[in-house]
Amino acid sequence: MRVLIEVVHIVIGLIAAALIAAAAAWSYPRATDDIWLVAYACMIAVIAMGVQPVRKAFAADKAGLAGTEPRADG
Repeated sequence: MRVLIEVVHIVIGLIAAALIAAAAAWSYPRATDDIWLVAYACMIAVIAMGVQPVRKAFAADKAGLAGTEPRADG
């Protein structure tokens, strides 16, 4: 369940970045290519920042299924 929550957070971040980029590209059409380039870089950063929380959530879920408590330090 924790993994699903973390993945949903990543998806929400990607949707937010896309919506912000779409609004920015709409409001300033001359820089559409640059705006989307920055948006794609931000989307990559959102995914990169979400990897560690997903790994921790996966370990916690796996430990929960095995009947052991996850460690506090990750």
